[in-house]
Amino acid sequence: MNIEKLEYLVEVVKTGSISAAAQNLHVTVSAISQAISSLESEWGVVILKRSRSGAAPTAEGIVIIKKVYEVLNKYKELVETTQGYSNSVQGHLRFATIPGHAFLIENAIMDFKKDYPQIRMEIFEKGSQEIIDDILHNRADLGFIILFENRLVDNIGLSIERLMSVKMVAAVSTQSPLALNKTITPEEIMQQTIVLYNDDYVKWFMDDFQAKYGAVDILFTTNNPISIGRALLNHHAVTIGLDYSFVSDLSIIREKSVILELDLTGQGAVYLGLIQPEGHHSTPISKSFITRLKHDLADVKANFES
Repeated sequence: MNIEKLEYLVEVVKTGSISAAAQNLHVTVSAISQAISSLESEWGVVILKRSRSGAAPTAEGIVIIKKVYEVLNKYKELVETTQGYSNSVQGHLRFATIPGHAFLIENAIMDFKKDYPQIRMEIFEKGSQEIIDDILHNRADLGFIILFENRLVDNIGLSIERLMSVKMVAAVSTQSPLALNKTITPEEIMQQTIVLYNDDYVKWFMDDFQAKYGAVDILFTTNNPISIGRALLNHHAVTIGLDYSFVSDLSIIREKSVILELDLTGQGAVYLGLIQPEGHHSTPISKSFITRLKHDLADVKANFES
């Protein structure tokens, strides 16, 4: 057995296909197939059920693959620890985050880069489902998404941690009749024209809202904050989003609007969440980054609430 065979197995499980795994790893289908057959022969158990439609873990395979994730993460920890002793840590960290929230992790990334200058880092802004897919298919190392208590993310191969509580709020123009209020009720929302920032977490929230209270007049959804701002100013529209989004990419809206609390009964908790591959055990390097990030998030939350 070697690490390469385990990596082949994990990629097949992620893609559900030996041919797709071979393409992603730039090796032959035969190499993947032989590696898995070798593991099954060595361990004396069938790991994958193979058919024309693809490859899927057997019941025994599901248990084994979870252990494989742990072995690969331990191996990664070993490599990073030995690199740390040489004071020349190198690597590539990829962060995938929902739009409008990159600023929440930027300070931690900058501080981290000072201590580990040889590590190359990238930040991608994507939708929540895209981020989940990127983590599952090894296109990102750390993912930041919004977690709704009543919409739990449940994926094999995924580990989830709540980093910070957030909340959904509404924004209206300073010229809106609602601007003198501190809260807005479901009945009031249903009487307004709504414009929304185009992302999964907003869609999920509005789907749940409409299922509970009834249909809402949604004028449009967009990734353009200026268009949302114009709709609020010129048409007295209402927008709904996360409280922290109005101090980042949507800050242009906050400058000419009033933020209203949502007066909703039984509203589930909402969190900024960190997702990683299942079985991930923080290495000294990743643990250091996550510690700094949590410290920075605590400061952001304190400053926003003050």
